[in-house]
Amino acid sequence: MNDLGARVYPASTRLVGRDEDLAYIQSFFADSWVQGASLLLSGEAGVGKTTVLDAVARGAAQHGVRVLRAKGVQFEADIAYAGLNQLLVPLFDDFDVLDTVHRDALRVAVGIGTGPPPDRLLTSTAALLLLRLVSARAPLLIVIDDLPWLDRATNAVLGFVARRLVGSRIGFLAASRDGSESFFESSGLPEHRLEPLDEASSAELLALAHPGVSPAVRRRIVSEARGNPLALMELPSALSAEQRTTLAAVPAVLPLSQRLQAVFASRVATLSAAGRELLLIAALDGTGDMAAINAAAGRDTDDDLALAERNRLVTVSANGRRLSFRHPLIGAAVVELATAAERRRAHQALADVLESRPERRAWHLGEATVGPNEGVAALLEEAAHRRLRRGDALGAVAALARAAGLSPAKADESRRLAKAAYVGADSAGELEDASRLLADARLVHPTTGQQSLHAAAASAFLLLNRDGDVYTAHRLLVGAIEDGDHGWDASDDALVEALHLLVLLCWYGGEPHLWQPLLTFVERLTPEPPELLWVTTQTFADPARTGAAALPRLEKLIATVGEEPTHVIRVGTASVFPDRLGDFRWATRQLAEQGRAGRAPVRRHLGALMHLGLDYFHLGRWDEADQFADEGLDLCENHDYRFFAWYFHYIKATVAGVRGDTEASDALCEEVIRWATPRGAHGARFFAAQARTLAALGGGDFQTAYQHACTLNPPGTVAPYLPIAMWSALDMVEAAVRTGREAEATAHATAMRASAMAELSPRLELLVLAGEAMTAPADESVALFERALSLPSPDRWPFDAARVRLFHGERLRRQRATTEAREQLTLALRGFQQLGAQPWVTRTAAELRASGQPAPAAARGKPAGLTAQELQIATLAATGLTNKQIAERLFLSHRTIGTHLYQIYPKLGITSRAALRDVLAELDVAPEDG
Repeated sequence: MNDLGARVYPASTRLVGRDEDLAYIQSFFADSWVQGASLLLSGEAGVGKTTVLDAVARGAAQHGVRVLRAKGVQFEADIAYAGLNQLLVPLFDDFDVLDTVHRDALRVAVGIGTGPPPDRLLTSTAALLLLRLVSARAPLLIVIDDLPWLDRATNAVLGFVARRLVGSRIGFLAASRDGSESFFESSGLPEHRLEPLDEASSAELLALAHPGVSPAVRRRIVSEARGNPLALMELPSALSAEQRTTLAAVPAVLPLSQRLQAVFASRVATLSAAGRELLLIAALDGTGDMAAINAAAGRDTDDDLALAERNRLVTVSANGRRLSFRHPLIGAAVVELATAAERRRAHQALADVLESRPERRAWHLGEATVGPNEGVAALLEEAAHRRLRRGDALGAVAALARAAGLSPAKADESRRLAKAAYVGADSAGELEDASRLLADARLVHPTTGQQSLHAAAASAFLLLNRDGDVYTAHRLLVGAIEDGDHGWDASDDALVEALHLLVLLCWYGGEPHLWQPLLTFVERLTPEPPELLWVTTQTFADPARTGAAALPRLEKLIATVGEEPTHVIRVGTASVFPDRLGDFRWATRQLAEQGRAGRAPVRRHLGALMHLGLDYFHLGRWDEADQFADEGLDLCENHDYRFFAWYFHYIKATVAGVRGDTEASDALCEEVIRWATPRGAHGARFFAAQARTLAALGGGDFQTAYQHACTLNPPGTVAPYLPIAMWSALDMVEAAVRTGREAEATAHATAMRASAMAELSPRLELLVLAGEAMTAPADESVALFERALSLPSPDRWPFDAARVRLFHGERLRRQRATTEAREQLTLALRGFQQLGAQPWVTRTAAELRASGQPAPAAARGKPAGLTAQELQIATLAATGLTNKQIAERLFLSHRTIGTHLYQIYPKLGITSRAALRDVLAELDVAPEDG
């Protein structure tokens, strides 16, 4: 169907982030009841209008539509009908279809005929007639780029034509830049604004165009470009090779390529020298604070500011207190046009008026200083500490790198570079940067770069996240601490940071002997260990023995947890095994939200997701735990934190196992073991064993469950320095009881009571009492179960409580207390149904039937075997949401959504997204409101 009404406008190649725009333009021209249509495309400079026009024209031509194009050119703007000539060149041979009057008028207008200048109305009518007659043979699409730069006469003709196309086979599509004046009469014509790309599309475009740019630098460019495709394509070309791969080397204001200068700097160049100076101060200030800008300028700036506003360079808030550039790259253009001396003077002027703002003052002094200056370097280092305390890890890295560059002594330069490397690795999520900074530190001063504690900690972290092993990283850090000249001073930041990292290395290793050096080091700290470090060693290393004594001090830490990201995560680490994560869940959730918004360090964001995943699993909020795990895996992938993926695989494996998806659970556990074994990360292997034990118990495979439980520790011992053994202790008792190993079960229940488990938390006390009840004589077991279920609010942990009720009901039934047994089993069944723990539902229902009571109707299962998260994704997709929109709702990546849908389709017996709504309707699942 070669008609303008046909669907003729898909792009021949996909434009990143423009699917919806192209679909809109396609639908606009494809509406079958409108024959002939005009659409104006608008947007900021560089937003991609020309690219969209090209895609639409290409798609139209491929479907038999004849495309006529013209483009405004500034140097031809004063030549009458220059644009019309450009547009109609392909139709010169068709002029003879017109009558003599219209033909001659049009030939004169476009410069291929002679005679007096024609009347404009006559020319406009002639152009419209020609286009209508030609379109009788094949539909036409008129595409005009840079409409405002066309000459005035052409604009008048095109305005005339565009408003008279209804009923024809002609489409008119023209693009113009925001803020550009035009003689085109557009009244009454529909308009479509081309918005900047969203963050995900920006990142995708930049990665495709510049794959060699490091992820950290790409994120900086995405932030500065604000979705402008031209900026995304051009900004990397203005960076040096080092700057493309090292975030710390990128200047505070990004340099512009010549093409970007032409786009963003043209209006800046028209300002007076005083006006450019004012905007330079504003650009380098970076906060928009008019008080500081005016003070640094040292004069009345009203006239210069008014001119900058009229030129659409800046906007000023209604109260006059805040200035902002209309696009960040306008500020970059201002900086690019200034000389190095002018930039230094502006920085110095800002430093002079910021005495009360030490961080900002230090930064400006650093940029104003040319040669080595220890005073300024020390100010920058202190500013880095301030930034780190409030969660700005990237800012801290940049400040330390600049401080290193200003350090007169090579040892100080190396020390500051090593510190920047450690902060980059531990907090900022910039491992490539950290590696380069560490290499620079060693190059500048080999001794400091090798032996400083920050250098050792950074090395250990990088080694851990690459293909190195935990033992090597542990040995490296222990050696650096032993050989350090810190004097065991508890106020030495580098020493304390190294010890916190060593805590994690010991835990990852999962071997008791790894902890001894750390515990010795902590005891040697003078005058005493920092409170948080000491509490963590007690509640995280071997909490089954030492954790209870530290609980009063932990509670004080929780009460004053605050909002500083590192502190929140470290208090969380100390709270995991005493089950205190819920006491400050607000702070952890807030940190996760800040991470999503880019306002918290990546590593701390990961830590928040780990803690939330564990917390929500025990709360029985398994869908959310699974979503936190997916979000964490996306972060690990996007920031190259490969080591930490095992945490999230464990959470997903546990959720899958208790829900009965044993295949998925086993595959995730196998992935953890396959990855952890060659790296000596035995702690991760033990977590996988716990998940496998739980999955096997639910499925009734008690022999396998017993074997997995023994991987954690032999029966009769709550393994020392292996906190996960507490979580699996009741699993060991159950598996031993159900495989006829009564002695082993009793020994393990006794070991649970002998440990400090019951003192750590009510949940762990519930497990201890249940273990004792399962191994006690019949007359004692009932009382022990009742004690367990009489603890304060046992249903805070719905899965644990339901399991204990199941065990209690089983014991009561065997003692022929049928009524009481049914009561407990009914409560257990209800709990498992609410959780979606299908294997446990099946077990409990069978036990109820054995008691002589039919089980209540089981909770409706998920359609076609979908998990809860798959169902959520499917229902959102059925409403018409794109993968990107679903990802934004669920805090996942669009790639993860695509993977889930790929797995969902075969489960539902469909092959495409289009069938989702129908199949869900058949299964009586109402799609969520999109």
